[in-house]
Amino acid sequence: MPFCQANNNKLPSNLPQLQNLIKRDAASYTEEFERQHAVYKATCAIFEQNPTVYNDQLHEIIMFLAQVAQFYPDQLNEFPQELVAILKRHASVLNPNMRMSLVKALMFLRNKNLLSPLELHMLFFQLLRCQDKALRKFLQQHIVTDIKNINSKAKNMKLNKELQNFMYEMLTAKHAVASKTALDIMIELYNKRIWNDAKTVNIITVACFSKVTKIMVAAIKFFIGKDEEEKEDSSDSESDEEDCNKTLKTTMMAVRVNKKSKKNANKLAKVKTVVKKNMGKKKKKEAFDFSALHLIHDPQDLADKLYKRLEKMNERFEVKLLVMNFTSRLIGIHQLYLPNFYPLLQRFLFPHQQEVTKVMVFAAQAAHQLASPDDLEPLVRTLANNFVTERYSNEVMAMGLNAIRELCARNPHGMTDDLLQDLAQYKSSKDKGVSTAAKSLIVLYREVKPELLAKKDRGAPTELRTEEGQQEFGGNIAKDYIPGAEVLTFKTRTDNMESDESDEDEEEEEEDEDEDEDEDEWVDIDDSRDGSILCEDEDKVFSNKEAINQVMKLTAKERAEKASDIVSSRFLTDEDFQRIAAVQAAKHVELYSGSNKIKNRKRKLENIDKPSEGEIVPLKSIEMIYKKRKHDKAARMETVLAGREGREKFGSRKGQRMNPDASTTNKMKAKTKNYMMVKHKVAHKQKASFRDKQMKLRNALLKQRKNY
Repeated sequence: MPFCQANNNKLPSNLPQLQNLIKRDAASYTEEFERQHAVYKATCAIFEQNPTVYNDQLHEIIMFLAQVAQFYPDQLNEFPQELVAILKRHASVLNPNMRMSLVKALMFLRNKNLLSPLELHMLFFQLLRCQDKALRKFLQQHIVTDIKNINSKAKNMKLNKELQNFMYEMLTAKHAVASKTALDIMIELYNKRIWNDAKTVNIITVACFSKVTKIMVAAIKFFIGKDEEEKEDSSDSESDEEDCNKTLKTTMMAVRVNKKSKKNANKLAKVKTVVKKNMGKKKKKEAFDFSALHLIHDPQDLADKLYKRLEKMNERFEVKLLVMNFTSRLIGIHQLYLPNFYPLLQRFLFPHQQEVTKVMVFAAQAAHQLASPDDLEPLVRTLANNFVTERYSNEVMAMGLNAIRELCARNPHGMTDDLLQDLAQYKSSKDKGVSTAAKSLIVLYREVKPELLAKKDRGAPTELRTEEGQQEFGGNIAKDYIPGAEVLTFKTRTDNMESDESDEDEEEEEEDEDEDEDEDEWVDIDDSRDGSILCEDEDKVFSNKEAINQVMKLTAKERAEKASDIVSSRFLTDEDFQRIAAVQAAKHVELYSGSNKIKNRKRKLENIDKPSEGEIVPLKSIEMIYKKRKHDKAARMETVLAGREGREKFGSRKGQRMNPDASTTNKMKAKTKNYMMVKHKVAHKQKASFRDKQMKLRNALLKQRKNY
C-alpha cells in the first residue's frame, strides 16, 4: 500500500507512465487526466503571453494529450481546434521546435481520425509560408503519406475529389512555395499510382503556364519524363521465349532441305532474323501506353497555348527546349494540327546551333501520319540543305540523314523523289557513318514508298510488301481479316520427329551439292520425313512446309478471301497465331511471284539501322554515328607489345652493321681521327650565326674601303 501511494504521487510528474496506465485502463485514471488537462490550459494561457519562447512543459503535456485523446473524447473535443488556432495565430513567430511539436500532435490526432484530412491539409499549406525548410519537407511528406493511407484499402473518391480541388486552388495561388509544394505532391501521388487519373493530370497542366519558371519546368518535366516500364513476370517471359522458339522452328521447317547448300543456308538465316525481329516487337512493351500525355482532355488547346508562349519566351535556351519537346510530343501522340510549329523548328536547325540534335528529335516527334506533306517538305529540305552537304564533316552529314530517316519513318509523304534520289547517292560514300545512314533511308522507302527511289535502289518486291500495298496520304488500309490467316485453311499436324541433333547433322553436310537449285523456291520434303498422312476422307493433311508452299501459290485476292473466311468462322488459338507469324516471316523473304526479276537474284537485306519505333524518338537514333573509337593507353600498349612478339629486341639500330666482318665506313673512320684533321669539315658544315655574318660583312667592308 505505501508503494502504490508513492507511485500515485509521482504520476503528475511522470507523464509517460500515466500515459501507459491510461491506455490499459482509462476509466480508473480519469481524475489524473483531468488534473493534467487543467495544467495544459494554464500552461497554454501563459504561453500565449510570449509565443516566441520554447516551453518544454507545454510540449510534453500536448504530446501526452494527443496520445490519450481517443479515450476522453468529451473532455478533448475542442483540443484539435485549439492547436490549430495557436498555429494560425502565431505560425510565423513560433519557435521552430515548438511549431514542430504542435504539428506532430496534430498528426497524432489525424491518425486517430479526430481531425479531418482536408482541415489538416489546409492548415499545413498555410504553414508552408514559414521560413522553415525542414518543416516544409516534413509537411509535404506527411500529406503524401496521409493521402496514401486514405486510399490504401479502397479509393475514397469523394474525399479525393475534395482534396484535388484544394490542390488546384493551391496550384493557382500567388504564393510560389505553396504552389510548388502542391505540384510536387500531385506528381508524387501520380507516380505512386494513387492519383493516376485524368483529373490529376489536367490539374498539373495548369502549372505549365505558371509565371514562376521553376514551377513551369517541374510540370513540363513531369509530362516528358519517361514512365517506368512494368517488370514482366518470369512465367510470361518464359512463355514468350517458347512461342518464339516454336514459331522459329515452324518457319525453318518450311525451308529445310535434305542436303544443305550455301544459298539455302543464307535463306534460313534471313528467315531466322525476321522471325526473331517480329517476336521481339510483340514482346517489347510500349513504354508510353499509360503516360500522362494520353490523359489530357484538350491537347490541341494546350499545344496552341504552349506554342504562343514559346514564341514570346525570354527564358534560358534549356527551358525553350523543354517547351519544344513537350509541344512536339503532344503533336505526335495526339496527331494535332499545328503548322506554325514546323517553321519555328527550322530556325534552330543549323550545325552550329546549341543542342541541335535535340531539335532534330523534336522535328521527328512532331511528324505523324496526318501531318500535311506541305508542312513537312520544307522541314525535310532544311535538314538536307543545312546538314547533308559536303562542306560539313561526315558526322554532321550522318546526323542529318538519320534525322531525315526518323522523320520520314513517321510520315514518308514529306519526301520528294528528286531529293530522295540525291540522298540515296551517299550510299557510296567513303565514310561508313554517311553510307550507313543513306542505306537505312533507302531500306525505309523500299518498304513504305519504293516508287520514289531510283529503279536500281528499289529492290525486288516481296510477297509481304505486295500484299500490304502502298498507303497514300490521308488513306487508311482497313482489312476485315488477319493477314496470314489463310494458312489455317490447310490442315497440318505438329511434327516433332526432328531433334536438334538432326538439325546439326544436316548443317554439317556438304554445301556444294545443290548450288544449282533455285534458292527462291520452297523445296519439298518427303512425306515420310515430315509425317504427313492422308485421312480416310479426301481432305489432305499437310506438313508445315507444304502448307506455306500452298499459301505462296495463291494470289493476293485468294489469300484475302481464305483469311476472311477462317477468321469469321472460328476462334484462333496460340498455335494458330504461331503459324500465322511463321507464314508472314516467310512472305517477308519470298520474292513476289509476279515480279519480272531474275529468280536467282536475291534481294539483299543489309544489316543496317532501322527507324525507332514508338511515340518517342530516342536521341541515340540521331547521334548514331559509326566511327572507330580511339583506344585508351592500356589498349594501345597491349597492341604494341603483341606486335613485338617473335622478333628481335626493340630499339634503335643506329651504328649497327648488317655484316660485322665488313669494313667500316668513312663516317665511322672519321670518329677515330685527330680533331685537327677534320676541323675544316666540321667548321664548314656549321651554320654561321647572325652576329658572325654581321661581323664578317663589317670586316669585308672595312677591308674594301682600306684598299680604295
